[in-house]
Amino acid sequence: MDFNYDVIVIGAGHAGCEAATASANMGSKTLLITMDMNKIAQMSCNPAVGGIAKGQIVREIDALGGQMGIVTDKSAIQFRMLNRSKGPAMWSPRSQSDRHKFIREWTKIVSNTENLYIWQDTAKELIIDNKHVTGIKTLLGVEMKAKCVVLTAGTFLRGLIHVGKMQIDGGRVSEPASYGLTEQLKSIGFTTDRMKTGTPMRIDGRTINFSQLTEQIGENDFHKFSYLKEVKRELPQQSCWITYTNQKTHDILHSGLEFSPLYNGQIKSIGPRYCPSIETKIITFADKTSHQLFLEPEGVNSREWYVNGFSSSLPWQTQIEAIQSVKGLEKVQLYRPGYAIEYDFFDPTQLYHTLETKRIKNLFFAGQVNGTTGYEEAGGQGLIAGINAHINCHGGEKFTLLRDEAYIGVLIDDLVTKGVDEPYRMFTSRAEYRLLLRQDDADMRLTERSYTIGLAKKNRTDQLKYKKTEQEKLIHFLRSTSIKPREINSFLLCKNSTELVHGCKISDLVLRPQFGITELAQAVPALKEKIESISEISEEVSESVEVKLKYAGYIEREKLIAEKLQRLEHIIIKDKIDYTTVQSLSTEARQKLARINPETIGQASRIPGISPSDVNILLVMMGR
Repeated sequence: MDFNYDVIVIGAGHAGCEAATASANMGSKTLLITMDMNKIAQMSCNPAVGGIAKGQIVREIDALGGQMGIVTDKSAIQFRMLNRSKGPAMWSPRSQSDRHKFIREWTKIVSNTENLYIWQDTAKELIIDNKHVTGIKTLLGVEMKAKCVVLTAGTFLRGLIHVGKMQIDGGRVSEPASYGLTEQLKSIGFTTDRMKTGTPMRIDGRTINFSQLTEQIGENDFHKFSYLKEVKRELPQQSCWITYTNQKTHDILHSGLEFSPLYNGQIKSIGPRYCPSIETKIITFADKTSHQLFLEPEGVNSREWYVNGFSSSLPWQTQIEAIQSVKGLEKVQLYRPGYAIEYDFFDPTQLYHTLETKRIKNLFFAGQVNGTTGYEEAGGQGLIAGINAHINCHGGEKFTLLRDEAYIGVLIDDLVTKGVDEPYRMFTSRAEYRLLLRQDDADMRLTERSYTIGLAKKNRTDQLKYKKTEQEKLIHFLRSTSIKPREINSFLLCKNSTELVHGCKISDLVLRPQFGITELAQAVPALKEKIESISEISEEVSESVEVKLKYAGYIEREKLIAEKLQRLEHIIIKDKIDYTTVQSLSTEARQKLARINPETIGQASRIPGISPSDVNILLVMMGR
């Protein structure tokens, strides 16, 4: 057996699977190392993909030729488009997944991707020669050579599980932790620290009293994650259910706080602000007498349910007593209690935007080892790391995404420029150009770029060209076709919209906020006929056209702002200035600029603590 590869990916979680399939699909001989081939792309926490801003990341992964969107659609058991009441910049797809089918679909992909091989083992050491990574050594004693290595070890690096005072070494429940890599990387100068995350209990659905809960059903329209028309949501849809904690629940939780690792000093690492444990909630929001809980199904044929909102590391006895005080869960039986887990991560400011480390050539980090949380953030990083690992092996321009191109670009720029002081989670508020980064047009933004580097395949660009053509046809029809008052006024009256006095173009009516193209088509036979002629993607096209027309002014203004600020991204300053000698810069600026060594003036301007006057000084030094 030949143990020589172009790319070795350590860890088969969401980052690892995207990294491995990306590099392999681009032509690199790739090895994916995992501790357990039965848990490829395991959904360690909630059985869901997407959500606010996270859904946009998955759409971008798909547009680039990644796999998460395809797998999510094939395993979806409930789909919802969040934030519909807000503008299209905020619309975010989210899907509950059948956890077991999710793993099966990913396993099918990695097992059948050309150039991709799998080895079940644990990486314990990197082989480094003259500041270049050249391979790895495993726990079984196997030595493997590679031109590039991508580390996507998730929560396994010195992972420690907490349930009350009980501590268990592990990267996930019933799975061993990984040792050796952190210690080695720390010894050669990498900065590392500890973070914490947690997961709720899993309960037996047969013991839930659903009659006492509020049902939350999904949506069955055309929306999905993958832009590929052949990918369908095929599983029967399931409901989620809502209930609430109460004062009795909170009293029980309070009684166990002295045994909580979070409050007795047992856990000292940083936890996620945006996904707090139930014990953190009752302390931080002490005035609240209840907290909402979502009961989420784990699969079509599984009786396992996930209690979203009840993450905890309290003793298992306290968890059982507390959950059985909740309405509808009085007789609930647990499959397993919730737990917290501590693990090692590396300061992401030690990375370039390609996710290659600054200290060791051809070594890439992606996922939770960079201080992020979430499957989607991990998948986006893995994809970029895998692409650039392939490029490092075979040549080509580095592949990075800018902040006005993708949420993945915002994510990586935030990480490598600002670092993290808590597990990083993506939100729409983190993106200053979110109207340009909508979920509906990720293919328009990214697919052709990906095709150019050899990842996205021709079928994707063919579908994109077809979609663009149909958009143009519909826009031309709307702008060239007139409508008379007598044809539309009764409809406008029903919609509480001002009636027409004179005829107008249909596109003028589309601009009105009271209705959209789909509703308008029901009142205008010619428009309905036109939309139906667009065939399989008619609804997707009509929605995207509506967004383009209604928000054209705002979109154009945001583009102009992005283009102005983009000029700073083209002024290269990396390795051109000895910041320690520039006395006109503030002390904080000198220290941070020297540590991060930004690529461009634009990146420098986003470093926390760098003031506009500091940026002006840099511009003067560069002759601008």
